[in-house]
Amino acid sequence: MTREVDVAILGAGSAGLFVLSQVKRETDNYVLINGGELGTTCARVGCMPSKVLIQVAEDFHRKSIFDREGIDGAEELSVDVPASMEHVQDLRDVFVDKTLSVTDMMDETHLIDGYAKFIANDTIEVNGEQIKAKCIVIATGSTPVVPAAWEEFKEHIITTDDFFELEDLPASMAVIGLGSIGLEIGQSMQRLGVAVTGVDQLANVAKLEDDKVNEMALTVIGREMPLWLGEPATLEAVDGGIQVTAGENQVVVDKIFASLGRKPNLEEINLGVTDIVMDEAGIPIYDPLTMQVGDLPVFIAGDVNADRPILHEAGHEGRVAGCNVMHLVNSKPLESFKRKVPIGITFCDPNIATAGAQLSELDQDTIVIGEIQFAPVGRALIIGKNRGVLRLYVRKTDGLLLGASMCCVKAENLAHLIAWSIQQGMTIFDILKMPFYHPVIEEALQAALYNALSQLDGDYHLVELERL
Repeated sequence: MTREVDVAILGAGSAGLFVLSQVKRETDNYVLINGGELGTTCARVGCMPSKVLIQVAEDFHRKSIFDREGIDGAEELSVDVPASMEHVQDLRDVFVDKTLSVTDMMDETHLIDGYAKFIANDTIEVNGEQIKAKCIVIATGSTPVVPAAWEEFKEHIITTDDFFELEDLPASMAVIGLGSIGLEIGQSMQRLGVAVTGVDQLANVAKLEDDKVNEMALTVIGREMPLWLGEPATLEAVDGGIQVTAGENQVVVDKIFASLGRKPNLEEINLGVTDIVMDEAGIPIYDPLTMQVGDLPVFIAGDVNADRPILHEAGHEGRVAGCNVMHLVNSKPLESFKRKVPIGITFCDPNIATAGAQLSELDQDTIVIGEIQFAPVGRALIIGKNRGVLRLYVRKTDGLLLGASMCCVKAENLAHLIAWSIQQGMTIFDILKMPFYHPVIEEALQAALYNALSQLDGDYHLVELERL
């Protein structure tokens, strides 16, 4: 006998839980289906435990400037790595428990432990039971990519799925893939005493498009650990560990941290029996403003769509999908929702961040670039972190702020200010009328705005003043 429900949600990660929050407002006839451990990727193996590790590493690394501040005893400081990893795991468990508070209260009618697969556009099968749903939401998340050719080295390879279960860290490690995760984990391990080598076949890190920002990132982070860029890595088992070769560079390490991106969890849900149309990458074609897949009673949200694999975007997509699912269930027209301005942050030191449009999306002839180097920024000097750069992309015709890229201290905060300004449609004239305290890091933003202003035609000497 086939069970009938209003909504079936495949996956209890961040996106799935946000879908659930919307669905529960209007119906009790739903199922949330999840295979594997409960607890979101962010809380269990992603953004939260990684930030704990980063904080521990940064706190310990701070000792490197004690001498010039007149603080004695830095050489006596040491780090107990197993104790640090236990601290990371303890806080990880706190974050996981918070996400479990939702599912722990659900009964077996609503929460099913198992792996679902489609058997029709509107029907799935899980644990031998068929469930027909008026709407189905695909929110099955993603998993780390590990090349098939590396299978023979699997005992030496670590991904984020198992990194935060380590009780200790190896003496040496190659981090292959220098996106956000690779940079964050790699730098943190280096600061905790691991001999880290960073490798990426690309010439840039953290998906940076701005060459000047990328150059700053490589210069500053490259002072802490070797970075091999522009050549793919090959692995070979040798006495003493794994030999990593990239171009003319070679190193033998104990472990490999594979940070090559994540792949959507789509292979096992049997999409081939449905009318879902895929793109060239094998991702269902969907409307990002409604999250509907084609014109089917199917929606998609979160990492599984490979678009914006970030928690706040998963939350947005989940809310949109949840809202429109109930519209469809109740025979109401779907609604389109505006996407948030893109923002990306890598929590290495200094932070790397982007907001709004990036250079590949802009006509270089129609913009000016406002730039500030952080060397003279007072607050950055005080903190001891004045190596950095901020670049703003501004439309020539009217001073509209379009985007930004930066590698600098407190970029996590600056990127938010910039993204909020872009989403509000603010010009540099609007922003310069806002208060800037002294001395704060935000003065760097003010300086970059003035640098952009100097490249526009016109007399703007009273730009900070707003006439009554």
